[in-house]
Amino acid sequence: MEALLALVIGVLCGAGVWLVLRPRTFQVIMGLTLLSYAVNLFIFSTGSILIDRPPILRPGAPEDLEHYTDPLPQSLVLTAIVIGFATTALFLVVLLAARGLSGTDHVDGSREES
Repeated sequence: MEALLALVIGVLCGAGVWLVLRPRTFQVIMGLTLLSYAVNLFIFSTGSILIDRPPILRPGAPEDLEHYTDPLPQSLVLTAIVIGFATTALFLVVLLAARGLSGTDHVDGSREES
C-alpha cells in the first residue's frame, strides 16, 4: 500500500511540474492543482495508513500509532482542499480577465508565430 501511494504521489508531482512548465496559463493552473493534490496525499499519508482504526484514543489502549489514526493530518488536508478550491477558482477568474485584456492565454503574454 505504501509503495502504491508513493508511486501515485510521484506521478502527480511529475505531471504537475511538467504542466507548470507549459506556456499556457490553463496548463499552469492545472499543474499547480496536481501539485497541491500530491502534497495533500503526502500530508495525509503522514497520519499513518490504517484501515478501520478510530481517530480517537480509547481507554485502555496504548497511545501509539498502532491503535489509532492521527486526526491532525486529516483535518489539515481537508482545510487545504477547501483553500485550494477557492484559490483555483480565483486563478481561473484572473486567467479569464487576462485573456480578455491581452487576447492570448500564454504565460508571457506573447502569441506563437506560426
